[in-house]
Amino acid sequence: MYFSIYDMYFMLPAIIVTLWAQFKVKSTFSKYSSVKTINGKSGFEAARNILDQNGLQNIPIELVNGKLTDHYDPKAGVIRLSNEVYNGRSVSAIGVAAHEAGHAVQYAEQYTPVYIRSAIIPMTNICSYISYPLIIIGILLSSPLLARVGVILFAMVVLFQLITLPVEFNASARAIRTLPSLGLNEDEITGSKRVLRAAAMTYVAALFTALMNFLRLLTYVNRNKKRKGKEKECRQNLFFSEPAHQMRVRMPTDLPPLSWSVTVLIW
Repeated sequence: MYFSIYDMYFMLPAIIVTLWAQFKVKSTFSKYSSVKTINGKSGFEAARNILDQNGLQNIPIELVNGKLTDHYDPKAGVIRLSNEVYNGRSVSAIGVAAHEAGHAVQYAEQYTPVYIRSAIIPMTNICSYISYPLIIIGILLSSPLLARVGVILFAMVVLFQLITLPVEFNASARAIRTLPSLGLNEDEITGSKRVLRAAAMTYVAALFTALMNFLRLLTYVNRNKKRKGKEKECRQNLFFSEPAHQMRVRMPTDLPPLSWSVTVLIW
């Protein structure tokens, strides 16, 4: 596979949207990381309060390395918060911690989309790994069917990103509803909302990027199929347009008559 001008029609918008989303979440998080909450509650305390309010005292909260590596692990049943969120007492820390606690509440309340997403993760990983090799092999072997199968498998990635949107939006909505119970004032709640909305845009960007990549692959496979078809047609026209027993040498039409040429030669 190779990149052409057609690929940029799809990938350039995806790159721009992704870079904008990353910039937005980092700048917003950094801005409100410097805004301390009046009650001095930490991210750990905020998440613990939300869990306890929902009867999830059995869900532990652990410290994890890295920045913005916060997540809820449904298999282990544990919330993991980065140091900046776990020990942070800022508006950003409270918003992120509340969001991850919202994921734990989703599983406790058996929120359907989150279970669908968890169920398709293994299949999505498999499809993501084998889709590109199938497309490349299909093109090299001139097998449109194999290449199309690879594109269809990549569609699973788009589906996963699509299902992720309501899961993340719902977790943020749950977090926003719990913010007043954490003792935050109106300004702090507004700041936390902005942090969560900026984080949500990264998932929108991920869906947009997956969709653009899917369309790029589909267009590439279709374009390659048409090109192969034209090459085959040209070869057929070149070698089989006129049967061999009917082929004859065509003489130029601007030569003088044979009798005139013989006369000149004898003279």
